[in-house]
Amino acid sequence: MKVLVTGSNGFIGKNLMVRLGELAAFEAIEFDRQDSLADLAERVTRSDAIVHLAGVNRPKNVEEFAAGNADLTGQLCDLIAATNRKIPLIISSSTQAALANPYGESKRAAEVAGELLAEKTGNPVVVYRLPNVFGKWCRPNYNSVVATFCHNVANDLPIEIRAPAAALELVYVDDLVAQFIDTLCAAPAGVSRGVVSPVYGITLGDLAEQIGAFRNCRDSLVSERVGTGLVRALYATYVTYLPLAKLAYDLPKHGDERGVFVEMLKTKDSGQFSFFTAHPGTTRGGHYHHTKTEKFLVVKGSARFGFRHVVTDEQYEVLTSGDKPQVVETVPGWAHDITNVGVDDMVVMLWANEIFDRTRSDTIAAKV
Repeated sequence: MKVLVTGSNGFIGKNLMVRLGELAAFEAIEFDRQDSLADLAERVTRSDAIVHLAGVNRPKNVEEFAAGNADLTGQLCDLIAATNRKIPLIISSSTQAALANPYGESKRAAEVAGELLAEKTGNPVVVYRLPNVFGKWCRPNYNSVVATFCHNVANDLPIEIRAPAAALELVYVDDLVAQFIDTLCAAPAGVSRGVVSPVYGITLGDLAEQIGAFRNCRDSLVSERVGTGLVRALYATYVTYLPLAKLAYDLPKHGDERGVFVEMLKTKDSGQFSFFTAHPGTTRGGHYHHTKTEKFLVVKGSARFGFRHVVTDEQYEVLTSGDKPQVVETVPGWAHDITNVGVDDMVVMLWANEIFDRTRSDTIAAKV
C-alpha cells in the first residue's frame, strides 16, 4: 500500500514514516511544507491511502490557521475527488475542534472538508480528534508540555508550573501510529471517528514530579516503575531528550582483597541487580537469610556454591561456570557461599528480591 503522509517531517509524521518504512506491506510517500500544491497533486495520484497530518498550530498571524488547516485540507479533498478513486483518508484533527477559537474553528473546518468528500464520493474518511500527543522527536518549548518538561529536566533546566492541579489528557505517539496503521488496513466507508486508546490522565504537577523522578533515579539507583502504561511511555520519551554526554553514568564501586561489588539497578518492588568479582581461590558470602532470596549467574570463571541448612546441618554444593549459563538460587534458612575454583577472576551477576536495608538487614553471618 502506497501511503501519502502530509506533514511527514513533523513530530507525528516522523514517527509514522519510520514505522511505515519498517513494514513490508507499505510504501511511504512524503509531503511537507517545502513541497508545492503541484507536488501534492502528483503524489495523491500515486497514493493508495493518505494520512493528513499537515497543519498549522503556532502561526505568526491568526489568518494562517485557516490557510494551513481548513484550506489545505479542502484542497487535498478536491485532489482526491479528482482521481475518481476512493482513497482512504485519515485526518488528524484536535480536541480543540469543539472550541470557539481560531485554531479550533480551522480544525473543525478541515473536518467538514473531509465529511463533504465522503458524502459526495463515498470516500472513506476517518477523523481523529487528538488530545496532547507526546513521544520521541517532539519539539520542546512549542506545543507539548511533556516535551518541554522532559527536555528541561534532562538538561538540568528549570520548569515552570503555573497550575499544578490542571488536568491533562495524553496520547503516546507509538500507540497513535499503531492505530493509524490499523485504520489504513480497514478504513470503513464514509465518515467515521477514529478512537484514540489509551488516553492517559494526569495533572500538570504529577507530570512534573514523575519526570523529575526519572532524573533522580541515577543517584538513588532506584528505578521508577517503567514497565507499563503512562510511566513506561513517559520514560521512553524522557531519555530521548538526554544530551549525548549523559547517555552513560558512573556507578559506585566497592572493592576489597576479594574483588569488587557494584550495584547497577534497584526497583521499588522487584529487588535489585548487581555484579561482583572474585579472585582465584577467594570465597564470598558466608551468611543466610530468613526471607531474602537471590539468583546468581556466573558469567566468567568457575564457581563452587556451598550450602548448609542452619538447623539440620545438611550440606550441598553446586559447581557451575561461565561456559554454561545456569542460575543458582539461594534458599531462606540455608547458609551459602561462593568460591572461585578457577584460575582467572570470576564475574557473577546477582539479583536479590529486595533492596538491601542496613537498618533491618536480613543477612546473618554463618559458616558453610
